[in-house]
Amino acid sequence: MTEDTEQQPQPANELLEALGTTISPDLLVQALTHRSFSHEHPGVPNYERLEFLGDAVLELVSTETLFTIHPDMTEGQLAKMRAKAVSEDALSAIAKTKLKVGPYILLGHGEAEQGGAEKNSILCDIVESLIGATFLEHGIDEARKVVHRLIDDTLAEVATEGPALDWKTSLTVKAHNMGLPDPIYRMEVSGPEYAQIFTAKATLVMTDKTGGETYKEVIGVGKGSSKRKAQLAAAEAGWKTLDQRKDNR
Repeated sequence: MTEDTEQQPQPANELLEALGTTISPDLLVQALTHRSFSHEHPGVPNYERLEFLGDAVLELVSTETLFTIHPDMTEGQLAKMRAKAVSEDALSAIAKTKLKVGPYILLGHGEAEQGGAEKNSILCDIVESLIGATFLEHGIDEARKVVHRLIDDTLAEVATEGPALDWKTSLTVKAHNMGLPDPIYRMEVSGPEYAQIFTAKATLVMTDKTGGETYKEVIGVGKGSSKRKAQLAAAEAGWKTLDQRKDNR
């Protein structure tokens, strides 16, 4: 087997069955091809254009679904639910559990050695590229069926999560309601540059008229692969801390 073919996906019947549609072999290979593979094999198209298309289809279908099933919710509530349902974490979980797509992804040698088939960012992209490929081959009706098959469970779940849709805002509101100052997030970074770990501490700080700190309390700590993820985790921990404190009053 040559280098050019040794990474070609095995027969993808199980993947297509999980997806609930058919995709022609050439288009399927493109939908599974990461740019690192294209760089090592000039002329082989990667999934980025399909991902761009699939992202738009996914947003349309998830929006129309939420709009229909939650007629009493505001634009802001719907937007938060949609963001949660089509987030990198949510889509990568679908790629791992529903599609089990990891073994089919075509990666360059370096990316493969770094565990690219398990990276949430790549798995998220693959879900969107497969949706884009479905739309390209079959049109919006078939793509809509695939999106529903993949994310309806997630759309139902996020509707029950309450403050989890926006932990930072929810923590700020709860702090205000309890007569506390706005939480601030103090950041630390550790680990090598290519795999940094961010730590956020949701902190309540009281100051005097001169700006000096008179009281400081860390109410939540969170870690993540980005500043945003760490802050959201810290906000969730802080919200639960204050919620328990409120209940114990």
